[in-house]
Amino acid sequence: MSTIKKFAGQTAIYGLSTIISRSLYFILTPILVHALSPKIYGVFTKMYSWASLLNAMLSFGMETTFFRYLNKREDNKEKVYSNSFITVATAALLFFLLTFFSADGIANWLNAGTDKNTSDYVFYVKCFIYILIVDALCAIPFAKIRADGQPMRYSIIKFLNIICVIVLNLFFLYGAPYIIKHHLFGAESIVHWYRPLWVGYVFLSNLLASLLTLVLLLPEILKLKLRFDFKLFGEMALYSLPILVANISFIINENLDKIMLDKLLPPSISNQEVGIYSACAKIALFLSLFVQAFRLGAEPFFFSSSKNKNAKETYARIMNYFIIVVALIAVALTANIELLKYFIRGRTIALQNLYWSGLQVVPILLFGYVSLGIYMNLSIWYKLSDQTRFGLYISGVGAILTIILNILFIPKYSYVASAWISLIAYATMMVLSYILGQKHYPIPYQLKKNVGYLVASSVIVYLSFTVFHRNLIIGNLLLVLFAAAALYTERKELLLMLKKS
Repeated sequence: MSTIKKFAGQTAIYGLSTIISRSLYFILTPILVHALSPKIYGVFTKMYSWASLLNAMLSFGMETTFFRYLNKREDNKEKVYSNSFITVATAALLFFLLTFFSADGIANWLNAGTDKNTSDYVFYVKCFIYILIVDALCAIPFAKIRADGQPMRYSIIKFLNIICVIVLNLFFLYGAPYIIKHHLFGAESIVHWYRPLWVGYVFLSNLLASLLTLVLLLPEILKLKLRFDFKLFGEMALYSLPILVANISFIINENLDKIMLDKLLPPSISNQEVGIYSACAKIALFLSLFVQAFRLGAEPFFFSSSKNKNAKETYARIMNYFIIVVALIAVALTANIELLKYFIRGRTIALQNLYWSGLQVVPILLFGYVSLGIYMNLSIWYKLSDQTRFGLYISGVGAILTIILNILFIPKYSYVASAWISLIAYATMMVLSYILGQKHYPIPYQLKKNVGYLVASSVIVYLSFTVFHRNLIIGNLLLVLFAAAALYTERKELLLMLKKS
């Protein structure tokens, strides 16, 4: 049990810091939704969707490879760190050379007639080129902090990044106009360049925060001994390439629906539909906080404990508790959606109702994130057994489903189709990973119990959202009953853990 306690301790730190940091970041959602119309918020979402896809390419799958080779090359960790950083930095440099001088062409393609001001899109594109390069340079230093068992340092840097983003957004969207309106100190200089409610300020804020993060990571970067081992790179690249493709496939599953909504719907409504969908999806992202925190703690832990005698039993036990927690979160968010919807309140009643028209996708997206979290947990089998090609196959299937089904159904059902397709893709990946994992690297998961929790939570979410029409009292009563049933089911295991603690 001490192994699980160690994992729980590290995940708790990552989890608490992630929840605090991302909760602060989520403050931006009501700020931006209140300040921007769904159409302009759609531009914001579209740009970040493309950035997520490109970020996966630039990282080259090196984070997971870094953890794996630290475990395989314990006698030469410095070389593993140096090789990983140089690989990602080289990819970032090539990306800059390929994109910066083509910014005008990229901007015209992204704009595609939806906005008359193409010069704005050129600015957006250049901002994101710099953001992606800086974030790529930060990826391996962040991984080193996690590998060194410094969750507090990791959390503090992430926290400061988000505080910087929020403060700068507040200044650009509200502070600067207040200074101008009341003729405060500096108003005359601000008024010459300030544009009210311009989405470009959001991207500029992100860039400045990313630069701050790079400065804070200088201690890790300065520890680098820039020596490149081509033989080691060959081994790492063979391990990393399937992960790179799998990561790209994952980002396709996560973000391509927003991009395809933009391209497959009429230009007159595309940005608005993307804005509504992405704003409502932010409610479901509360569950992703736990999934992200789990991944941050789990990846280095699973690799470091793989040689333990009871490692597989530990993985199975962790899966059981993980499913209970994500199922509870999904039920809790659905039960309280009538309160959470005020998180995406518009400037006017009309805009507010426009955003709220997309709430129907929240339960669907929640179980998409549940499936994704389980898949991330299951994926340890091919990473530990050096069979990363299976990650490519599984994520590839998910990506193909995402692309084909979105093309078929977006024109008729818009973002509702995208939500269902996201769930279908992640659930398919989850099932495939379980089946293949049990064949190549069997782990004794408690399948009947795990499926039972998933089915029970799905039924409760359906009852709460559809049958009882999002009634707060009934929804939370069902949540309490579900939590009590889970606690009763796990009572023996929990008592055993308490006795050994």
